[in-house]
Amino acid sequence: MRARRLAQALLVAAFGTALAASPGTASARGSSFDATYGIWLAGFPIGEADVTSSSDGRRYEISVQARLVGLAGLITDGRGAATATGRVDGERVAPASFAVNSASSRASRTVRMGLSGGAVSAVEILPPLPEHPDRVPVRSADRRGVVDPVSAFLFPARGRLASTDPGQCERTIPVFDGASRFDIVLSYGGTRELDKPGYSGPVLICKARFRAVSGHRAGKEAVRFMEDNRDMAVWLAPVEAGGVLLPMRIEVRTQIGMSIIEASRVSIDGGGVARRASN
Repeated sequence: MRARRLAQALLVAAFGTALAASPGTASARGSSFDATYGIWLAGFPIGEADVTSSSDGRRYEISVQARLVGLAGLITDGRGAATATGRVDGERVAPASFAVNSASSRASRTVRMGLSGGAVSAVEILPPLPEHPDRVPVRSADRRGVVDPVSAFLFPARGRLASTDPGQCERTIPVFDGASRFDIVLSYGGTRELDKPGYSGPVLICKARFRAVSGHRAGKEAVRFMEDNRDMAVWLAPVEAGGVLLPMRIEVRTQIGMSIIEASRVSIDGGGVARRASN
């Protein structure tokens, strides 16, 4: 069950990168993206997800459909779906709505959230989260200046920098998922060459750190583990069509092994030009 919840959380957090539009390119004429990603945990395939997203040059919409496969699918019928909408103003992401549903034969939960001006305006969680005395209270300030988990990695490329410049990684993303407030702190981890059908060239590697702010249970071992975690990274491929930074691989070490999310089929259209990659 922990592995299932972690896989779904990773999917929700990771796939917004698909629309990382560069000001003056995709933001001027729009783009669309669809892909299938595989999910591995401790070397075993446990799931996959279909991701679609579109932008008309200002507004964006992202949809994620995730499911367990292989041995994990035989153990539990876990599945999840998430959507996010909003707009991109220059180098700033302004979410408008977020919804996620995760379900299995044992339980399900739905979260819906509205945002305006970078602040949370409404939250609905069904069923409500149980009360715990060690849960860190969420202050009013923690609901302002935030993005939702799907939009969290929808960071516009900094147009004044080259697509693989180390400065593209250097940023802190404030995230609120309806219950918890946390930061994703990105930093430059290097570049490498990637050769796949449809893309051959440099990949920007951004290291990531997790920093809990509020809404989490202070005594949970999993929270301490993630804050101390040094093995998290996302690989971003610059794609000419639409001027985007495309997520090809996400790595996160968990308490039971390394989790990897990697593209197996990718198609991006940025004004009539599409590129594909497949394993």
